[in-house]
Amino acid sequence: MARWKPDMRGDEATPERLWLRRRDFLKLGAAGALALGWPGRTPAGGPSGADLPVAKRSALAGGEAPTPWDDVTSYNNFYELGTDKADPARNAGSLRPRPWTVTIDGEVKKPLTLDVDALLRRFPLEERIYRMRCVEAWSMVIPWIGFPLGDLIRQLEPTSRAKFVAFQTLLDPVQLPGQRRAVIDWPYVEGLRIDEATHPLTLLAAGLYGRVLPGQNGAPLRLVVPWKYGFKGVKSIVRITLTERQPPTSWSRLAPSEYGFYGNVNPEVDHPRWSQARERRIGEFLKRKTLPFNGYGEVASLYAGLDPRTLY
Repeated sequence: MARWKPDMRGDEATPERLWLRRRDFLKLGAAGALALGWPGRTPAGGPSGADLPVAKRSALAGGEAPTPWDDVTSYNNFYELGTDKADPARNAGSLRPRPWTVTIDGEVKKPLTLDVDALLRRFPLEERIYRMRCVEAWSMVIPWIGFPLGDLIRQLEPTSRAKFVAFQTLLDPVQLPGQRRAVIDWPYVEGLRIDEATHPLTLLAAGLYGRVLPGQNGAPLRLVVPWKYGFKGVKSIVRITLTERQPPTSWSRLAPSEYGFYGNVNPEVDHPRWSQARERRIGEFLKRKTLPFNGYGEVASLYAGLDPRTLY
């Protein structure tokens, strides 16, 4: 039987389960010069927040200019701060990213619980410019500041039973008012295979544009995996746990037919309600082709022999 195809594009459809998305698609439809400007324009007012020291800089986005600060910090998916794209920036003032404690435990010989700043002092911070792709068919180019997650995992000396890495966001409806609504089963949880988590491209990010991470972007610590869709980028992390079994993840728990465990960018595998073959870079009017693994083909060997359709 032929697979059903919707008679409208994904950026025209109104999803059944997610609230207020209609305004998001209207916003995307106006993503031309008048609404968002053109790539490479100077962000109005420039980046704000405390500086972060950077030991190394890597441009890993095919030479593309970063998306302006104003767009990166005002058009966000962070349902803990609201479901509309503008809600996180409006509501981020309630999030208190200092003091903040992170626990890393599970199948490791050296578990630890540290203040986030003490954790950051353990590693030289890098700036990495990555392409980032959202499952909703929009994308950005972001200069993250952070350190490889693999460096942290190796310090903790994983046991032979450590096969996966689970992540958990802060649960606090006072700081995160979006958690007062049952949009998903809070707290937000995510997971990676341990070989994905320790891949050199996988980053724990604490900043962007050389400054500390704003609340709407997941302060004070978030996951960045550039070959995966944005829903894998768990924000405001309070716990990282190495496990033997594959951990549950929030979106695959809510809609397993639409959001799988892996979340790898694959333009040949459609979302059940829209194509993933093209995307709109924020700041551009026309769509472009989506690249396999978001252009980071060096990770393909991680999935050798697996059915590509299971990796979405």
